[in-house]
Amino acid sequence: MDNQEIVAGLDIGTTKIACIVGRKNEQGKIEILGMGKSRSDGVSRGMVANIQKTVESIKAAVREAEDNAGVDIGTVNVGIAGQHIRSMHHRGMITRQSLEDEIRQEDIDLLIDDMYKLVMPPGEEIIHVLPQEYIVDGEQGIRDPIGMSGVRLEANFHIISGQVTAARNINKCVHRAGLDVTELILEPLASADAVLSAEEKEAGVVLVDIGGGTTDIAIFYDSIIRHTAVIPFGGNVVTEDIRQGCGIMREQAELLKVKFGSALAAENKENEVVCIPGLRGRDPKEISLRTLAEIIQSRMEEILEHVYFEIRNSGMEKQMIAGVVLTGGGAQLKHLRQLVEYMTGMSARIGYPNEHLAKSNVEQVTSPLFATGVGLVMKGFDYLDRRRPRVTEPATKVKGHSQGGRVGSFFDKVLKGATELLNDDDV
Repeated sequence: MDNQEIVAGLDIGTTKIACIVGRKNEQGKIEILGMGKSRSDGVSRGMVANIQKTVESIKAAVREAEDNAGVDIGTVNVGIAGQHIRSMHHRGMITRQSLEDEIRQEDIDLLIDDMYKLVMPPGEEIIHVLPQEYIVDGEQGIRDPIGMSGVRLEANFHIISGQVTAARNINKCVHRAGLDVTELILEPLASADAVLSAEEKEAGVVLVDIGGGTTDIAIFYDSIIRHTAVIPFGGNVVTEDIRQGCGIMREQAELLKVKFGSALAAENKENEVVCIPGLRGRDPKEISLRTLAEIIQSRMEEILEHVYFEIRNSGMEKQMIAGVVLTGGGAQLKHLRQLVEYMTGMSARIGYPNEHLAKSNVEQVTSPLFATGVGLVMKGFDYLDRRRPRVTEPATKVKGHSQGGRVGSFFDKVLKGATELLNDDDV
C-alpha cells in the first residue's frame, strides 16, 4: 500500500500530544501502524500557551510515531478544542439555474462554501459547516438530495466557529515542527467517529470526552449532529484539587488519582489509607482513600453539572435513547459511569476506540485516552474519499477493457498502431 493511503492524526492535548499513524485494510478497518506520545508542556485548556514548548512536544511525538510505523510523516490531521469554541444553527439557500438538470454534488459544495462566507464576530472564524437536512423546493427532511430535480435548494446547518488566533497558533506550531496541516478538526467530532456506533447516533447519544484541560460534548440524534460544546474543565482541575486538599506535590496527586481515585466516595471504606513519601527530612503522609474520593467526586459533580446543562440546553434531553458515552483519559476514573447515571438519569458506558480498528501490534491505542487521535485518522480517510475524483462516465463499452472510455480508446489506438508496424514488411 503506497504512502498516499497512510494517514497521520495529531492530537494536541493539555496533558499529552499523541501522533497516530494508520491505514485502511481490505475490510475497510483502520490498521494502526505506529504511535508516538509526548508530554504537553505548552498547552493550557486546549489552547497553545507556549509556542516553543508545544513545537518540541509535537516533534517528539511525531518522531516516535515515525520510528514505530517506519514511515516519514509530512502532513497531519490536527484536532482543535478550547473554551473559545462556539456552535450555532443557520439555514442557507441557493437558486439553481435549470429545473431539468439533477442536483449534483457541485450544488451541495456551492451551498456549503456559501456558509463559510457568513459574517462572524471580530476575531472568530468558521471551522466546520455540517449539513443537517436539506429542503428541495419546500420539501423538507431530505438527507441526500443528489439526483433530485429542483430549483430552490436549502439546508439547515450546524456551524462551529472558534478564535482565529487559537487556530493560527496551532497551525504555527505544526508548521514549525516541519509538518503541513491537512485539516483542522473539532476534537469531539473526531472522538465521536472513533467510539460511537451508527445505531447510537441514530437513536440519540451524548458523547462526553473528558480530557486534561477540557471536557468536549457532541450530541447526535437521527444520525445528525445536533449540538457541540467545550467545557473549560477536565482532569487537571481534579488533580489540582487533590494537590491542594491533601497538601502534596502535583505529580503525587496525579498518581493518586490514577491509581486509587474514585468518583464515588461511598465506594471507599474509612480505614483504607495510602502513604505518600514526605519531602526531604519530613515524615510521610497518610491519606484516606475516602477523603481522596470525596475531593474527586465534588469536582466531577461540578463538571457533570455543566455537561447536563448542555444536554438540556440542546433541547434533546428526552430523545437520548442511547444515553451517554464517556471517553478520553478522564473516563478511566473508577465509578465515573455510576456517577454519570446518578446525576443525569441516563444510561452510560465507556467508549473505547476499537470498533473501527483492525488488530495491530499497538495495543494501547484502544484506550479511551487515544479516542481523539484514532478519530483524527478516520477523519483523514474521509477527507481522502471526498477528494478522490468522482466517476462521471460509465466504464468503456469495449469488452476486455476496465478503463474509462477515454483511456480505453487511447490504448486501442496504441495497440492498433503496434499491430500495423508488426505486419509491415519493411520492419
